Amino acid sequence: MPVVPDRSTAGQALRGRKPGRNFTRQQRYSTIERTAVIRAKRAGDAAGRSGTEDYPLSAVPGEARQGFWPITLVLLGFTFFSATMWGGARIGVAFRFWPDLVGIILCGSAILALYVAGLGYIGYKSGFSTVLSARFAFGDAGSRWSDALLGLTQIGWYAWGTATVTIVLIHLLDLDARIQAPLMIVFGLVFCLTAYIGCRGIAVLSWVSVPAMLLLIAASASVALQDAGNGAGLLPPGTAGALTVAEALTIVVGTFVSGGTQVANWTRFSGSARTAAGSVLLAFFFGNGLMIAVGAVGAAVYGLSDIVEVLAVQGLLSAGILMLFLNIWTTQDNTIYNFSVAGCHFFRTEQRRLVTFAGAAAGTLFALLGMYDWLIPYMVLLGVLIPPLGGVIMADFFVRHRGRYPELAKATVPRFNRRGLAAYAAGSIAALAVPGIPPVNGIAAAFLVYACLVRLT
Repeated sequence: MPVVPDRSTAGQALRGRKPGRNFTRQQRYSTIERTAVIRAKRAGDAAGRSGTEDYPLSAVPGEARQGFWPITLVLLGFTFFSATMWGGARIGVAFRFWPDLVGIILCGSAILALYVAGLGYIGYKSGFSTVLSARFAFGDAGSRWSDALLGLTQIGWYAWGTATVTIVLIHLLDLDARIQAPLMIVFGLVFCLTAYIGCRGIAVLSWVSVPAMLLLIAASASVALQDAGNGAGLLPPGTAGALTVAEALTIVVGTFVSGGTQVANWTRFSGSARTAAGSVLLAFFFGNGLMIAVGAVGAAVYGLSDIVEVLAVQGLLSAGILMLFLNIWTTQDNTIYNFSVAGCHFFRTEQRRLVTFAGAAAGTLFALLGMYDWLIPYMVLLGVLIPPLGGVIMADFFVRHRGRYPELAKATVPRFNRRGLAAYAAGSIAALAVPGIPPVNGIAAAFLVYACLVRLT
């Protein structure tokens, strides 16, 4: 008797053949359901990886948003930075304490805080990092310029912080200078560990270091005022060379204009507009202004531009070195985190942790090459090149997109947004050539030029 071939779906499956088109309705629905489950699992895995890497190429979802104090402490830890004290020391010995020095600190801090608050609101509203917003402002390929500029400036800060803590420890402990390079390598790797973890790791460190740094500031300021006879013993202005008001304001703004331009990397995790704006104003007006003031008062009292020497004169060096170490670490991890976000956008990768280690290695190399001696020229340069980026991003969001970006996956983004690039060029030229305060000129010119181009074209 001839064998009749089994043409059923089950028979074909048993023989290793793919089923034909003769599915039953139940089988077709089962296949669709299995396919949907597989796709959902893949999407969930991708979302999980994105969440672990802190969403470098997507908006932060609602369930990942946080309250006021977690964001504020991270930003305060960011702005509590020794380099800001060095900048304050530079202007503290060039101006009279009252009203010149106080006015410069308040005015410069207000400029910085208002500028950063605008960008912080954009981060909260959109859930985007700064570099994702730059994709709309400069185009898909054009935004890589902002990635490179913001990333490289953060590498410079990371190098300076790594070199600073190494030199301080060698000076304090009277160590052999030959171990300076190995120590820089160790610190360069250690400082990136909390950034490797992400926002959670940075927040935990900030809960410890911010109160400690406030105690150090209070102690140092108290001793300085006592030594100065409550202000009567301040050294006369011009002790360490003259500065113009514009140069002094550029130093105040330039200390954190690069980090402030990337504040959306943190405020995108904010749960409300009040949280985003309040945390930014507290950190960049009070926190940054306080660091400038402490450095300026210490220099005006003791005539020293080096905060380590000021602490030594006050007898606080031994107690302050641990505080200083924690203070630098909180800024270092924020700095290298910003680099990792910019680097992920530049290479269009979600491997933020890998980019973090690569940035830390590059920053350590710059520290070994002598970044410690380039601080003031570096801050002045940042005050010229970085602010126009923020001016274009704010104009693009508030004028062109009217306060709401389209969904990134559905948006049509050109390779180059010529209006944004032209506005950035105009802002940079204004910062370099127009009399006044370079950072303010750059922000205002970039914003106005972009807004006009949008309206006219």
